[in-house]
Amino acid sequence: MSPSGPPIDRPTWRQTLATLWDWRVLCLLAMGFSAGIPILLIFSSLSLWLGEAGVERKAVTFFSWAALGYSFKFVWAPLVDRLPLPLLSARLGRRRAWMLLAQLGVVLAILGMASTDPSAGPEALTRMALFAVLLGFASATQDIVIDAYRIEIAGPEQQGLLSSAYIAGYRLGMIVAGAGALYLASYWGSAKGAYAYSAWQWTYLAMAATMAVGMLTTLLTREPAASAQAERQPSSEHLRLLAVFLASVLAFVGVFSTWGNLWGGLKLGPLMGLLLEAARMAVSLAAAFAVGAMLVKLGLARAAQARTTWVMPVLDFFARYGARTAWLLLALVGLYRISDIVLGVISNVFYQDLGFSKVEIANAVKTFGVVVSIVGGFWGGLLATRLGVMRSLFWGALLSALTNLGFVWLAQAGHDVAGLYAVVAADNLAAGFASAAFVAFLSSLTNVSFTAVQYAIFSSLMTLLPKTLGGYSGAMVDALGYPAFFVLTTALGLPVLLLVIWASRQLQTRSVQPA
Repeated sequence: MSPSGPPIDRPTWRQTLATLWDWRVLCLLAMGFSAGIPILLIFSSLSLWLGEAGVERKAVTFFSWAALGYSFKFVWAPLVDRLPLPLLSARLGRRRAWMLLAQLGVVLAILGMASTDPSAGPEALTRMALFAVLLGFASATQDIVIDAYRIEIAGPEQQGLLSSAYIAGYRLGMIVAGAGALYLASYWGSAKGAYAYSAWQWTYLAMAATMAVGMLTTLLTREPAASAQAERQPSSEHLRLLAVFLASVLAFVGVFSTWGNLWGGLKLGPLMGLLLEAARMAVSLAAAFAVGAMLVKLGLARAAQARTTWVMPVLDFFARYGARTAWLLLALVGLYRISDIVLGVISNVFYQDLGFSKVEIANAVKTFGVVVSIVGGFWGGLLATRLGVMRSLFWGALLSALTNLGFVWLAQAGHDVAGLYAVVAADNLAAGFASAAFVAFLSSLTNVSFTAVQYAIFSSLMTLLPKTLGGYSGAMVDALGYPAFFVLTTALGLPVLLLVIWASRQLQTRSVQPA
């Protein structure tokens, strides 16, 4: 009974199950599939291709940097949120226009990778890297649009169901791009010691074809009403803001490449190389921000528009939590996934070095492991509801770090298929649990007024340092060996536990503890 007396009509189980066939749920399932395809074509599947092509291990892990577009998507997320596309926006609407453009970029990048044989020499390897960077940029843009589309297409009470549909589709896409790609490459005749470029070429062409699922969904679905009613500004305002962004990007690329030319010939250890790369990244970002600020000050773009686009979402976060707590939360966001991401960059190379075949890796890691991670995700979501976000966050960090020690045992055991399944099960169960708790944590930090931009900032920061460090995982393994490297990844995760405890106390003190 409601407080006023009349009974409240609750949906029956039949009505509840019927919502699974709502067009929005099916739409997010297909969009999630489209979003899950590209990521493994940059990481694990590409690393195995490069390994079979004879590319040295440390160069293979450097390719993980191609996905840094996911870590910087917050920079152009506001532009995707505000800028219309000529012709496409008028016909499809703001969200679907950007989504279709991003999906076309993904297809173009995958086709470019398919047309490149990395064993053909340094120039081919450079071309492969450029297409991988394009794939990361286009895929990150697609993620930005899907997040905004999901938020705008339905009310808060339906977001849980839509998020579940998106995650399920995403995992299916990962299975296709992970296990599916390895099955196809093996079926068409490529193996360690018997490399066949044509097998990987046809595999990546098949992966490009799977993007038709997302593209057809984009064309057939409808534009959110909130997007259609968005405030419109003159095209000149958009172009001026875009010019500032492009100039900043050119400044970043210029400083980044110049630094590489100056120091690229030096023979450095992993630690010194990491420090120099961190300094290189920091100086390049500072140059980009300086150029952008200078152009705004000179009047190329309106200061008010630039402030609303890039500055206000950040100021809102610091205003709500205070500087001290905000910096602590950002440190936690940036370091929480460091243990499993750094290990994950080289995991497939590790399996390959132990003598596991692509089919064995596909079965254990790309199929069984993904299913286990889904179970871990539901487990993490249930416990986050019962224990609270911060407690679940702590247990997720602890499990993610400790399960890395299983890889130490596997390195000693060698080619043990049962051992591989056991280690993969523990690792993916912990990763799924930690991911669910972490997504709940990130969502609790977001202001609904800046949902798309702030979530892009958090999810970008989440992967920036771990992926940068992961690029050196090959060099670290060469210097330390696999067992010591896996112990190091466990140690990297332990300080995160202290950050979780500290952040929990700070949030309780400020009475803004995530639910």
